[in-house]
Amino acid sequence: MDIIKVSANSRTSAVAGAIAGVIREHKRAEVQAIGAGAVNQAVKALVLATSYLKNDGIDVACVPEFVDVEIEDKVRTAIKLVVEPRTAAAPVPPPPQE
Repeated sequence: MDIIKVSANSRTSAVAGAIAGVIREHKRAEVQAIGAGAVNQAVKALVLATSYLKNDGIDVACVPEFVDVEIEDKVRTAIKLVVEPRTAAAPVPPPPQE
């Protein structure tokens, strides 16, 4: 599975379609962005992809991570958004009554 790389100039709808397609096919997507503009586009695309997937009955969760990326022999810090279908969590029991 490839990483979906987003730039500040990426079309939000195109990135959203890519995220939704990868989730449908592989059940996991990784989106990578470097810089404020790129992260902004990635998050907007994630919101849009979430609505696309909800129409298909797929509820997703996202975990953001830092990742070091080497570009032209320089190490840069990127944001990686790991997107996966949400699993139902076990119910939390109420606190004990005294």
